Amino acid sequence: MKMNTLEIKLGEKSYYIYIESKCLEEVGRYIAKNHPRSRTAIITDDNVNALYGKKLQTIMAEQGLETIVISVRPGEESKSLENLKDIYEKLSEFKLTRADLIVTFGGGVVGDLGGFAAATYLRGIPYIQVPTTLLAQVDSSVGGKVAVDLPWGKNLVGSFYHPKAVFIDPELLKTLDRRTFRGGLAEVIKYGCIRDEKILEELMKYRDEATLLARIDSIIYRCCSIKKSIVEKDEMDFGDRMLLNFGHTLGHAVEKYFNYKSYTHGEAVAIGMAHITRNSEKLGITEKGTSVRLEEVLKKFGLPYQTPEMDRSAVEEAIFLDKKSAGDSISLIMIRKFGEGFIVKVKKGDLEKFI
Repeated sequence: MKMNTLEIKLGEKSYYIYIESKCLEEVGRYIAKNHPRSRTAIITDDNVNALYGKKLQTIMAEQGLETIVISVRPGEESKSLENLKDIYEKLSEFKLTRADLIVTFGGGVVGDLGGFAAATYLRGIPYIQVPTTLLAQVDSSVGGKVAVDLPWGKNLVGSFYHPKAVFIDPELLKTLDRRTFRGGLAEVIKYGCIRDEKILEELMKYRDEATLLARIDSIIYRCCSIKKSIVEKDEMDFGDRMLLNFGHTLGHAVEKYFNYKSYTHGEAVAIGMAHITRNSEKLGITEKGTSVRLEEVLKKFGLPYQTPEMDRSAVEEAIFLDKKSAGDSISLIMIRKFGEGFIVKVKKGDLEKFI
């Protein structure tokens, strides 16, 4: 099968992203060729397992690969130390070794949780990402960030641990519920805001989500290309890679404030992007009219853009635990106009102006 490919060039940690409908079928062949005689632990969630678990196991069995499936409950709550401990237990019972393999098969939660298990079990097991949601396909499966949450905040325990390959099959998006698909579009919109205005122009041209889904592979490719260029320049998130967190500083605080129940990650990011852009526009930092145009894109795809009422001290506490916080300042991501994201270091005492 001829696939669209991108190479993330990171020296010895380099790997390919394969983007093609039905490329799930290629995962078994890839493992048999590149990781012969390895045993594979598939980490997934109950929803994905019910839809595609047997299919992936069959694909692996056809290549003579021995597998085990470890399935967790869907949702952000699964990114916990308790679930991580259960995964370690099952990997131990399966007698997985460093010569074996982990496949993360699911959305962002599964990719983060399974990837962190791969990074830490036996000090590192090779793994492959097979993302099944739009959010994971355009963003979280690429770049090597893996993590679990703590009661005090999101992704507070994590690592940079790159997969050996990423297989992105847009066919898997056809079984997504509408809300989950739209949540992924928030990350697509983010890429348009920080780097490529044409992505937003293209989104506004589609008459409905079915038309968009039919052409989603090209959008996935463009988003992954942007992430590739940023990650290659700043693998460890000390500079330009922070741009990928546009909308996330407030977004993570919104998720935590409502206990990860009222808003999906994408919805919270949409709120964060709209909120900071309204404020940066009022301060004369962002081109006039940008916030209204951003709200139009979000509205078209049913994403929230109004900030809910929250207790200020609780929000500030969550924000100050943000990984972009250092000393008495925090790095905020803003846009001058569509396609031009930039980083501003803000004193914590001045945070209220922006958020």
